[in-house]
Amino acid sequence: MQPKTPLLPVDEARTRILDSLTPKPAQTLDIKDALGRILAEPLHARLTLPERDVSAMDGYAVRAADCAALPARLQRVGESAAGHPWAGTLAPGQAVRIFTGAVVPDGADTIILQEDVVASAEEDGASITLTEAAKPGQFIRPAGLDATAGDQVLSAGMVLSARAMALAFSCGHHAASFYTKPRIGIISTGDELVEPGSIPGPGQIIASNAAYLDAFVGACGGEAVNLGIARDRPGAMLEALRSANDLDMVVTTGGASVGVYDHVASDLDSSGGALNFWKIAMRPGKPLIFGHVDGIPLLGLPGNPVSSAVCSMVFLRPAIMHLLGQQAAALQDEVISARTSVPLPVNDQRQDYVRATIGNVDGDLPRVIPAFKQDSSMIKVLANASALIIRPPFDPAKQAGDIVQIMKIPPLL
Repeated sequence: MQPKTPLLPVDEARTRILDSLTPKPAQTLDIKDALGRILAEPLHARLTLPERDVSAMDGYAVRAADCAALPARLQRVGESAAGHPWAGTLAPGQAVRIFTGAVVPDGADTIILQEDVVASAEEDGASITLTEAAKPGQFIRPAGLDATAGDQVLSAGMVLSARAMALAFSCGHHAASFYTKPRIGIISTGDELVEPGSIPGPGQIIASNAAYLDAFVGACGGEAVNLGIARDRPGAMLEALRSANDLDMVVTTGGASVGVYDHVASDLDSSGGALNFWKIAMRPGKPLIFGHVDGIPLLGLPGNPVSSAVCSMVFLRPAIMHLLGQQAAALQDEVISARTSVPLPVNDQRQDYVRATIGNVDGDLPRVIPAFKQDSSMIKVLANASALIIRPPFDPAKQAGDIVQIMKIPPLL
């Protein structure tokens, strides 16, 4: 009897996938059109923010030396407003009316709040009396407080947020270099599938996996290309794959097992493609396939909805990040410790991803509650989960309150 081939560990499978991918080249985009894109190069300030000392409050710009003895009487000689700086130089005994965001006049070194001043009139030449002492630098935002020209303000690999856009514009940029979105082809397989919006007939189901993957790829920063449903016949998957151009990766769902209606692995083999691995030591998701067709990386996900989704989180998301020039290792930051709310049995040889929800803090760690049922067909359980409990191969039994490792599920995935 031929011995069984050992199942590939999860970490090795993920490493093989990432090692076969080449990050996309960068492209220059208008920043206003780049929300959510990944910066390919660091951004350095072209401007100093603020360019000059500015007032943080409404009041009067004065010399602190003129305010040593109270009450101090000064003469108003001008006004500085945002966009309308006062052009002179402050002399002893003088004050300039100033407003928030306005340039501090040369010679002034402090701001007196308007409520701490008694003014004889709101016009130049009027006398003002200070009722509060002034400290040098008070209520002044110094030049370069936010950034100095030449400073790095955004790093490569950052996702461009609305906040980062505002910073980039303020620092003098209107365009920047971003990684190109990888085009990910999505193929559903199966005679039983109908498109979302259709009414399933006898024995049919809606192709929800493709809808999930379309949204998943977009949420991860890729561009999803729906290649439709490949029916259960040899070559159908290849026809769907070859109907599109410029794909960086193809993801299939279904057809990855060993039944007479499962053709993904055989299609890959018949095309002359390279099969890297088939079947991994993972639950759910054992019949995972990875290889290449026409030089295009192909990730064959199982057809069960939960298996497909969990494998997407564990393998497809890091792959998209890698294509976008990001370090997939950063996903380890989403793996945290928690305390299980119930006992867990000893695990077998496969790494298990248990659907669960994160509860309140239990002592020093959050509490995690496994779903009562873990069947890989139960989409409702997955949709309501906020974490996956990661149980390594041969993980010992756990008691309620024991520490486990969990992978948080991002809200949009």
